[in-house]
Amino acid sequence: MKVSLFRAGLGQRLMSALLLCLMCFALPLQAQEVDSPRPQTMIPSPPSLAASSWILMDADTGEVLVSHNADERLPPASLTKLMTAYLVEHELSRGNIARDDQVLVSEKAWRTGGSRMFIQEGSQVSVDQLLKGVIIQSGNDASVALAEHIAGGESAFADLMNQQADRMGMVNTHFANATGLPHEDHYSSAHDLSLLARHIINDYPEQYKVYAEKEYTYNDIRQPNRNRLLWRDSSVDGLKTGHTEAAGYCLVASAKRDDMRLISVVMGTNSDEARAQESQKLLSYGFRFYETMELYPQGAVLATPRIWGGEKNNLRLGVDREVRMTVPRGRGEELAARLNLPASIDAPVEAGERLGTLEIKLGDEVIGERPLVALESIDQGGIFKRLLDSVRRFISGLFD
Repeated sequence: MKVSLFRAGLGQRLMSALLLCLMCFALPLQAQEVDSPRPQTMIPSPPSLAASSWILMDADTGEVLVSHNADERLPPASLTKLMTAYLVEHELSRGNIARDDQVLVSEKAWRTGGSRMFIQEGSQVSVDQLLKGVIIQSGNDASVALAEHIAGGESAFADLMNQQADRMGMVNTHFANATGLPHEDHYSSAHDLSLLARHIINDYPEQYKVYAEKEYTYNDIRQPNRNRLLWRDSSVDGLKTGHTEAAGYCLVASAKRDDMRLISVVMGTNSDEARAQESQKLLSYGFRFYETMELYPQGAVLATPRIWGGEKNNLRLGVDREVRMTVPRGRGEELAARLNLPASIDAPVEAGERLGTLEIKLGDEVIGERPLVALESIDQGGIFKRLLDSVRRFISGLFD
């Protein structure tokens, strides 16, 4: 079954009613085609960047808008600290550590080279202070101190980093330390880092606010955030810079304009200024030529198919989370939806049980699928109801 999708905001109720009407006259696994208008929209080619690898992703939908060498394994430098910070926030959310916990600074943490927060050996620093030192000041010393506090050592902490990377689907990533200092077995990719950034933004939105802070002072030493876009573009609110000789200058950035949030990852530029400029190109392109549309709200009822042998005759099917898609601007009217349902549904059914798919197409291209789930539980009916439904299904099968 295929129906045209209207622009977001023109009426979810009208769309649901149209879908329900079509359901009454179409077989579950068949599709009735409805012609959709096909406006011609002109979108230029993505910008060419002076970088080794890059990607632009919608933070809400996870859709990749443009990319280049996005799966190439490259040294991530201090972009590594995005995972370090994520794991700290993960431990905080589980109650394993607290923000005011005092961390004893080891000699190893104090001696770690590169960018530093300037914590002193033998001092005690709170988890909250160290986390800001990691995110805002890119402190290698703070990263090691937190790794030791959480896992007992940096090597053990790297194991946790890799386990979390596997859960996130970061297939081209392996961490050997918490800092991003050069190591032959330490690498990631632009695509993997965009997945990590999306988790940081969506999993812990309150903590994400720290990534927008422009400076942090510890022990009377003020250090600015190295993300130049925080000063140049008011819509940019994160995330992290990185630089080593092997990695070049890298930047994971995110910006939100209206209801659309984008994530850009640029790796391997030749200067601090270049990584800011190339990231700005990507973000500007995405906001200018794409839009994110809400198609269905969470809990929207998209179909009420017959259910056999149940205490009710019809089952409410829909989506258990908001359905949003990112499309080129001006092509929203080309969106169409198709419901793929089983030929027969039998009671009992539990709320949340998956019973089909919602397929979203842009023109002739499938751009997304979402599960259709039962929005209610329906138990089996009594013996008389089940017998009656058996007769009805037999007669219905004869006509079908």
